[in-house]
Amino acid sequence: MKPLAFPRVGAEPDGAPPDLAKYAYLSIATAVLTIALKSGAFLVTGSVGLLSDAAESGVNLVAAVIALVALRVAARPADDNHHFGHGKAEYFSAGAEGVMIFVAAAVILFAAARRFLDPAPIDSVGLGLAISTVASVLNGVVGVMLVRAGRAHRSVTLSADGKHLLTDVWTSVGVIVGVLLVALTGWQRLDPVVAAAVGLNILVTGYRLVVEALRALLDQALPPEDLARLDATLDTLRTDEVSFRDVRTRESGRHRFVSLTLLVPGTWTVARGHDLADAVEARVAQTFPGAEVQTHLEPAPPRASVGPPPPR
Repeated sequence: MKPLAFPRVGAEPDGAPPDLAKYAYLSIATAVLTIALKSGAFLVTGSVGLLSDAAESGVNLVAAVIALVALRVAARPADDNHHFGHGKAEYFSAGAEGVMIFVAAAVILFAAARRFLDPAPIDSVGLGLAISTVASVLNGVVGVMLVRAGRAHRSVTLSADGKHLLTDVWTSVGVIVGVLLVALTGWQRLDPVVAAAVGLNILVTGYRLVVEALRALLDQALPPEDLARLDATLDTLRTDEVSFRDVRTRESGRHRFVSLTLLVPGTWTVARGHDLADAVEARVAQTFPGAEVQTHLEPAPPRASVGPPPPR
C-alpha cells in the first residue's frame, strides 16, 4: 500500500492564530461611547426606559472587559499544566456575560416597578430619542462585526459579545418606540411597562448564554453538521480492510479535538499501519483546519470464514 501525501497534522491553515483582542477593544470603546450617549438621553428626558437602556450598555462594558481577559487567556499555548491549551476560558466569558445580563435585568425591572407606581412626565423627547438612535446604530454596526468575526474565527466570546450588542439594539428600538408612544398618548405608565419588557427580554438572552457556556464546559461534541462532515471524510477512507470505531469529538473555544480507533488487518506491519494512521489524521485535519486529531491503531477481528454446510 502506497502512503498518501497530506499536509502536516495540526498546522494552522493561515499561519499563527489571529489576535482577536482588537475586537474586544472595539467592543469596550463602543460600550463607553454608548453609555455616555444613553446616559445623556436619560438625563435629558428622565425616561426610565432610556435609563434601562443605559444600564444594559453598562453591562456591555463589563462584558467586553471580561471578553478581553478571556481572549488573552484562551490565546495562550498549551503548557505543562494545560496540555490541551486554554481555549475553555472563552466559555467562562460567555457565562459571565450571561450572569451580568441577569444583574442588569434585575436593576431594570426594579426601576420599572418604582416608576410604574410613581409615574413621571418625559421631557425633551426629540433630543433624547435622537441621541439614543445614534447609540443604537453604533451598537448595531459593531455587533454585526463581532458576530461575523466570531463565526470566522470560531470564537464563542466574540459571538456572545456580538449577540449581546445586537440584543441591545432591539432593546433600544423597543425603548425608543415606547418613549415615542408616551409622548404621543400622554400615558406615562407606558414608559415603565416598556422598561419591564426590556428587562424580561434580556433575561432570555442571559439564560441562553449561560446554558450554551455550561454545555460547552461539559465537553459537548462537535455540532451535527461538523459530525456529518467528519463521517463523510471517514467514508472516503474506509475499505474492505480499514474501518473505524470509537469516534469521539469535543471542542474547547476555537479548538477542536477528534479521536478515533483505526482497525486494520493484524497481518499488517507496524510501518504500514503507522503510515495509514498519519494519512487518516491528516485527512481529518484537512476537513477541520487546526484541529488536533488522535488515532489508536488496533487489529481488526478476524472475519468468520464461510465453508460448506455441516453434514446432516
